[in-house]
Amino acid sequence: MLTHTSGISNKFYGQVDLRQDYTEDDLVKKIAAAPLDFQPGQNWIYSNAGYVILGILVHKATGEFYGDLMKEKIFSPLGMATARIINEADVVMNRAAGYHLVNGKLKNQDWVSPTFNSTADGSLYFSILDMVKWDAALNSERLLSRASLEQMWTPVKTSDGRVKPYGFGWAIVNVNGHRLIEHGGAWQGFKTHIARYIDDRFSVIVLANLADADPGRIAHAIAGFYVPELAPREHKEAAIDKSIFSLCVGNYEIAPGITISITSEAGKLYARVASQYPAEIFAESETEFFEKIADIQFTFVLDAKGSVTGLILHQNGSFEAKKMN
Repeated sequence: MLTHTSGISNKFYGQVDLRQDYTEDDLVKKIAAAPLDFQPGQNWIYSNAGYVILGILVHKATGEFYGDLMKEKIFSPLGMATARIINEADVVMNRAAGYHLVNGKLKNQDWVSPTFNSTADGSLYFSILDMVKWDAALNSERLLSRASLEQMWTPVKTSDGRVKPYGFGWAIVNVNGHRLIEHGGAWQGFKTHIARYIDDRFSVIVLANLADADPGRIAHAIAGFYVPELAPREHKEAAIDKSIFSLCVGNYEIAPGITISITSEAGKLYARVASQYPAEIFAESETEFFEKIADIQFTFVLDAKGSVTGLILHQNGSFEAKKMN
C-alpha cells in the first residue's frame, strides 16, 4: 500500500459523499467493495484509498488514532510545533484559508465532513518551519535508520520485474544525473510540494493555498536557481500539422480502470488524466506535447505504420499507457 502496488482502487473516492461522516468500518467496507485494479504487485497506480486503509490498520494495531500516534512519534520529538490533524472547528492561530478558482473568480475551498479531514492519506496542518524540521530529520537517523531510509527511496519493482519510479511514499526521479526524491499533495484549496535533491544536499518546499497552483513547477524552478542543471527544460510550442490530433484522440489505459482521455475540439488538443479536469496540451513536436498550467508532458508512441498505439505520461516519473480506442 505504501508503494501503490496493492491494486486497491482509488475509485472509492467517487463512491462516497465527502460531506457525510463515516466510521472506520464503513470506510473499510466501501473500499473493499470496489474490485482491485490489478492483483497485488502486478502494477503501479496511485491510490489514496490504500493510505486510508493503512491509517485504520495503525489504529487497529496500536489502539491509537493515527493522528495521535503521528504527534507522539514524529511531531513532538522533532519539535514540529504546529503540525496536527485538520480540525475546522478548533481555533488554530495563524491558520491559512484554502481557495480555488471558479470561472476565474477566487472562492473558498469546498467543505468536507470531519471524516475526510482525519484520514491517513493527508489531512494535516503544518507550517513551513515544521517542514524544515521534517526535512532535517530525513538527513539524519532520528526517525529511521539509514538502511530503512534507503529502502524507502528505492524504486519499487512489479511482480514481472518492471521498475516504477516510486518508493515508500516518495516519487524517485533522475534530473540530469542528480537524484531527486519528491512528493506533492493537494486537498481543500491547498497544494504542496517537497523536492529533496539528495546528491546536492538541499531541498525546496513550497506551500500554496490555491488549488490551481503548481507548487511542483515552482519547486523545480527554484532548484534551478541554485544548480543550473536542475532547472526544468523549457517547453516551446511548435507549429505542426494539426491533422495529427485525430491520431492522438482516444482513451489510454495507464492501469486497469484508470484512463487518460485525449480529446480534440476547435483545433485544440486536451488531456484528462483520471478524474482531473481536462487541460489543453501544446505540441513541441508531432509526438511530444506539454501542459502550460502544470509540469506534465505526454509522448505519443507510434508503430511502424504511423498509428498511435500508446503514450507516456511524464509527471514525477514516466508512466506508459496503452491506447484502448
